[in-house]
Amino acid sequence: MTLIDRRNLLRAGLAGGVLSALPAVPALAVSSALPESLPDEKVVRNLIARNLTLGAARPVISHGVQSGDATAESAIVWTRADRPGRMWVEVSRRPDLKGARRVRGPILTPETDLTGKVRLRGLPAGERLFYSVRVESLDRPGLFSVPVRGELSTAPTRKQDVSFVWTGDVVGQGWGIDPAYGGLKIFESMRRRRPDFLLHSGDTVYADGPLVERVTLPDGRIWRNLVTEEKSKVAETLKEYRGQYAYNLLDDAYKAFAAEVPQINQWDDHEVLNNWYPGEILDDARYTEKRVDVLAARAHQAYHEWVPIPSKSGPVHRKISHGPLLDVFVLDMRTFKDVNDANTYADPNRGLLGTAQREWLINGLKSSKATWKVIANDLPLGIVVPDGATAQEGVAQGDPGAPKGRELEFAQVLQAAHRAGVTGIVFLTADVHYSAAHHYDPARAAVQDFTPFWEFVSGPAHAGAFGPNALDATFGPNTAFIHTPPVANASPAEGFQHFGEVRIDGRTGELRVDLRDRDGVSLWNTTLTAPRGHR
Repeated sequence: MTLIDRRNLLRAGLAGGVLSALPAVPALAVSSALPESLPDEKVVRNLIARNLTLGAARPVISHGVQSGDATAESAIVWTRADRPGRMWVEVSRRPDLKGARRVRGPILTPETDLTGKVRLRGLPAGERLFYSVRVESLDRPGLFSVPVRGELSTAPTRKQDVSFVWTGDVVGQGWGIDPAYGGLKIFESMRRRRPDFLLHSGDTVYADGPLVERVTLPDGRIWRNLVTEEKSKVAETLKEYRGQYAYNLLDDAYKAFAAEVPQINQWDDHEVLNNWYPGEILDDARYTEKRVDVLAARAHQAYHEWVPIPSKSGPVHRKISHGPLLDVFVLDMRTFKDVNDANTYADPNRGLLGTAQREWLINGLKSSKATWKVIANDLPLGIVVPDGATAQEGVAQGDPGAPKGRELEFAQVLQAAHRAGVTGIVFLTADVHYSAAHHYDPARAAVQDFTPFWEFVSGPAHAGAFGPNALDATFGPNTAFIHTPPVANASPAEGFQHFGEVRIDGRTGELRVDLRDRDGVSLWNTTLTAPRGHR
């Protein structure tokens, strides 16, 4: 570099942040009026080189920030760095973080793919909070990354308005990030709704859905995918499973949404591979590892590293209370799943939940004092989801008669809740890549002795659109609304991407559901009256 004007060069370096002060690092004195006696060229070069070196040593937050499982007093905050370092979080009621509380997090290491989580405790209930995440260098203590900010809402402890969105199925069927078509635009539409949280109904990634750079659309237009190494083949290794989550966070709309809206995440099949179940041995030439249990273990680790879920390795099913108006029961219909067959064998011990989770759900519904009990089921109840010509993937098997197979466990759940006087049950799901509203009533059903309820379906968020699937009459469903594409695997460019929005009125307890499209336009809505006894 030729030093033409030391005064202008020094001023430009300071203004551009090359010599910006760093925490716990000796800062350069900066004055708006430069002294007449300037350092010579060698001194300036050394100063710039020193601070460029510090910049290179400074950790970088590589994939933004996320939050999850926000309760009335706690929340999980997540980040990832580009090198090992110590995670720090500041949280405040104020956007400027004045008076922020500082929390020391874990050391981010390659063992967790340089990801880390902090559980913030002692938070004020029912408030919008602001946080900032930094990562401190291990080699140079006191040298921090540039802070990345986020927001989250805590659950209330009193009756007040509640709003949340739900969807599922992200980057599926070969449809990746194409900025020309808005990228993962639906996440920007959801962010604009200012929800308290997102309920992600599963298929958070498509580990079995490789991307190619160009896809020709039916009208001749070209869809151009952003493609990474990990998204160019089916995921088998831990690195490849981790890369599925890293890919989604390359999208600006997705990353902005994740920084502002807490998540409640569950998983379905594509976090591992399509329609998987424990013990399965693959007959798929794309895979060199044929044991699904091995693949699932790697996928499970990557999921817990990259998703803002509390535990590092524990179960996905859990209950999250969101004040006196709402309890969310997050199901895991994958980890304990039985074999995909015709789904007609009348064994009450088989199913999608397993005995322990089924009992947990029944007891949780009985003990819940919330006005509304949302059951987040990653596989729908009455929609037939086939796995090939003779096997079934989901709850229903297409037989309108008495419950069989996996239907038995949900008959048990519904009947136990009914006999205990449980009210306010609503099912929310995704999975089938279209939007629908189904009302279930024993007056139309082969099964009796359950309280009528609704199941609302929304998705995909960014994947091929399909449907409609057949309905199973066992639980007496009636279709109030459905929105499906004219052809299978319609791209996000054709629309038919969906999310749902739930708003609960803090005064009346009424629950309104809007089924929305990619742009946030309400396609259909209904309002459910609060059950008797709501005060």
